[in-house]
Amino acid sequence: MESFHRVHPSEWIHPNPETAMSVISSQYIQRITLLRDKVESFARYPFSLPAIRSFDSLDLHPKVTFFVGENGSGKSTLLEAIAVAMGFNAEGGSKNFNFGTHSSHSELHECLRIAKGYKRHRDGFFLRAESFFNVATQIEDLGVTPSYGGRSLHEQSHGESFMALLKNRFGGQGLYILDEPEAALSPTRQLAALSRIHELVLADSQFIIATHSPMLMAYPDANIFLCSDKGISQVAYEDTEHFKITRDFLAHHQHVMRALMAP
Repeated sequence: MESFHRVHPSEWIHPNPETAMSVISSQYIQRITLLRDKVESFARYPFSLPAIRSFDSLDLHPKVTFFVGENGSGKSTLLEAIAVAMGFNAEGGSKNFNFGTHSSHSELHECLRIAKGYKRHRDGFFLRAESFFNVATQIEDLGVTPSYGGRSLHEQSHGESFMALLKNRFGGQGLYILDEPEAALSPTRQLAALSRIHELVLADSQFIIATHSPMLMAYPDANIFLCSDKGISQVAYEDTEHFKITRDFLAHHQHVMRALMAP
């Protein structure tokens, strides 16, 4: 058994630096590792996706991590696998949700190792835009609408219901996994969501988000992982295609529109 030497009330020295990092880490998810020896075939979906096939491990930010990339790049597939590996329902919701309208999630979660910190999250939620209607129905069936603001999520717009979720259901000290939350949000509400995300981060929460939104991924100091046909790579915010295209369009929108509509 490896030994520890106490040098200070807040520090530990361990003979293995990598193990020591995981021991003292306070974030809920520190690292994701693909157990390649458990993969039967990298020619089969989803392991055939370049983003999945090429990665060994990823270190997540203790506050906010983004996965970005084109549709079909594997970012939502990876996010779903992380959520399922952490015990969340594949279609979304909290760990208490146990329903399925269509079993379509991949077996990727069975091949992931999740390295966790020493603290356990007290709250958690997996949100995916494509199945939020089903989650809202489950909330009503369970009779837990008061925890979501007291008003039926089906009686609100998609954007209103998502903001009700952020403001009322997410309570801090939580692990929140969000798949394309901007699908429900206007630009103004994306800014409001950023503000609420920051409040929750200050309340000891960790977010893992798949997004196309250059507004959301502007959150300061976040880790941004790009999923592409070259694999997964960490990129700076200003180097993302989302930032560059949005910046250039807003700065030269008339020229861009003329070029797009030229005969």
